Amino acid sequence: MAAGEPGVGARTTRTEAWVADAILAVAVWLTLSLVITADVDGSRPEAPAYLWAAGLGALMLVRRRYPALVVALTVGGVLAYYAAGYPPVGVAIPVAAAVFSAAEVGRMGVAVAGSAAVLGVSTTYRLIAGQDPDFVLGYELVGNALMLAAAVALGDGVRSRRRLQERAREVAALLAERYRRQAEERVTAERLTMARDLHDSVGHAMTVVSLHAQVAGEAIGRDDAAAADAVDVIRSTTASTLTDLRRTVAVLREDAPPSRDVPGLGDLAAALRPARQAGLEVVADVDAVSDLPRSVEAAAYRIVQESITNVVRHANARRVGVDVRARDGVLHVRVEDDGPGSANDPEAARAGHGIVGMRERAAALGGTLSVGRTPSGFVVAAALPITEAT
Repeated sequence: MAAGEPGVGARTTRTEAWVADAILAVAVWLTLSLVITADVDGSRPEAPAYLWAAGLGALMLVRRRYPALVVALTVGGVLAYYAAGYPPVGVAIPVAAAVFSAAEVGRMGVAVAGSAAVLGVSTTYRLIAGQDPDFVLGYELVGNALMLAAAVALGDGVRSRRRLQERAREVAALLAERYRRQAEERVTAERLTMARDLHDSVGHAMTVVSLHAQVAGEAIGRDDAAAADAVDVIRSTTASTLTDLRRTVAVLREDAPPSRDVPGLGDLAAALRPARQAGLEVVADVDAVSDLPRSVEAAAYRIVQESITNVVRHANARRVGVDVRARDGVLHVRVEDDGPGSANDPEAARAGHGIVGMRERAAALGGTLSVGRTPSGFVVAAALPITEAT
């Protein structure tokens, strides 16, 4: 569709409006023609009276574009019709469609002024002509006023209903846009999570591979069994990492299922394995906590995994302790080593993506993460709210 070209919906709306106006025009012409033909006063209808009825009907075709002009011509036409002595057709019937149309497009002042003008002039003329005031004021004026008031109220009601429908469509469009943006934000958040997962899992794996490659290189020709064991660790680690990468690629595919396997506290043995394989003493104290949110379990696992990777890579430690327990609606995770390694200095660690990623994971759950040196080594401590995460 070219820019600026009206859409199908717009063309359909205009077509429907033209059809409605044409139907109203025919209805006005037929109604007035029938009233003229009835000839309640017994005078013979003349051809100009029917032309006048057709003219008032034709005005309905431009009622939306020129509502004030249509009301003015209709009121003037009714007064001229009676001045010419044609058969009576009432006052409200010829004017009702015009004032309805003005009210429908929001020209309430025009509708009320037109109604008041035709009622005032016709009532004054009848009283001057000597007609019974009780009949003119007590019956005819009241009846015509009620009919015109109903026409104006109906037009205003149609306009109000149309405005409500337009507002509903606008609200629906805004909600659709809001849902679209939320979906984009969820995709972005998922990609950030996947990036952190890749950093944690691949960085963890590369540390293990690097360490055992060194072991294998030093053991070849001296201790073939140790070299073979190191190669086996490298093989299993790379296989596990490739599996994680395949999962990530599968999630990125459009036809992939929305959920994916997320490691939790039950998988901590895998996160601790590199420290044990590097010869560190590992002391793990994990309280059995059931029904934890998956997001909390995943964050706790990744924090432990990244901390263990940093210990193996930088700490020069002999011992590492892991403590995970829930207290007062918060899951506390603590990883502490006894290594003197300077690379674990807080200022240096602060610049690393691993520490940044752990802090982001904790913050995403409304929690906190702190790192720092202790008299005996280095500690990473996280507090992850359980209730808020649910």
